[in-house]
Amino acid sequence: MVEKKNVVSIEDRIPKLKEQRRKKANRRLIFLLLLFFILIACILYFQSPLSHVQAIKVGGNDVYSEQDIIDQADLTHDTNIWKVENEEVEEKIGQLPEIRKVEVKKKFPSTILVQIEELKRIAYVSVENYFLPVLENGKILSENQSTTIPLNAPILFSFTEDKALKEMIIAIEQLPEEVLNSISEVHYDPTDSDEFHISLYMNDGNEVSATIRTFAEKMVHYPAIVSQLEPNQKGVINLEVGSYFKAFEPEGDEPNEERGQASEENDVQEEISD
Repeated sequence: MVEKKNVVSIEDRIPKLKEQRRKKANRRLIFLLLLFFILIACILYFQSPLSHVQAIKVGGNDVYSEQDIIDQADLTHDTNIWKVENEEVEEKIGQLPEIRKVEVKKKFPSTILVQIEELKRIAYVSVENYFLPVLENGKILSENQSTTIPLNAPILFSFTEDKALKEMIIAIEQLPEEVLNSISEVHYDPTDSDEFHISLYMNDGNEVSATIRTFAEKMVHYPAIVSQLEPNQKGVINLEVGSYFKAFEPEGDEPNEERGQASEENDVQEEISD
C-alpha cells in the first residue's frame, strides 16, 4: 500500500510568501526613512550654530593674552568646528615670535583646546632711549619697545643679533637665579685681545670684567667672591684670567694714600685667587 505524502499546495504557500515580502519591504522602508532623517539632521546640524565653535580654551600663555592667541588663530564663534584644521591653526599661532610650540586639539562637540609653550625673555637690549626684549633663542623683539627700565632681567648694551649675543644668552641661561638677579647691566666691550670681552654692573655696586666664553663658568662663584670682601668695599672683580678684586679708588686721595690703597688691593686679590 502506497503511503500518502504531505503535500502543501501553492494556495497554502502564497499567504506566507506575501507576509515575508511585506516584512522585508517594511524593513527596507524603515531603513530608508531612518537614513533620510539622519541626512536631514546632519544638514540642519551643519547649518545651525550647534556645529560652530562654542569655546576656545588657551593654556600655557604668559606673554600673550588668550585673546591674542585666538585672534592669531583666526578662530571665532562663527567657525564651523568641522572645518578647523589643527595643523593650520598651529602654523598660524606659531608665527608669533615668542611661541616655541603649539598643540591644537578638538574636544567635541564644540570646543577647541590650544596649548602653547612660549620662549622666555632672557634679557633686554638697550637701544637709544628704549629697551627691547631678547628671547632665549637670541632674537631681539624690535617691535616690543619699552621706555620702562626692566626689573626682571639684565639690560644688555652695545649688543646686536650676532654670535656674541647668542653666546651671551646661552651663558645667562646657565646662571643660578641668585646670580642672575644680581646683574643690572651687561656691556659688550670687545678689546684687541678679546672680541668677547664684557663689563658688568652689579646691583650691589660692584663691577665685573669678564669674557663671554668663560662667563657662565666663573660667574657662578660671584657670591663666594663677594663674601670675602668687606661689607662696604666696592670695586672691580676681574674674571678674565683667574679671579681677583680691585677696589675703587676714593676720590681726592693723595698719591701716598693711593699707594697704600693699591697695597690693600693686592692683598685682597691674593685672597680671592687663593
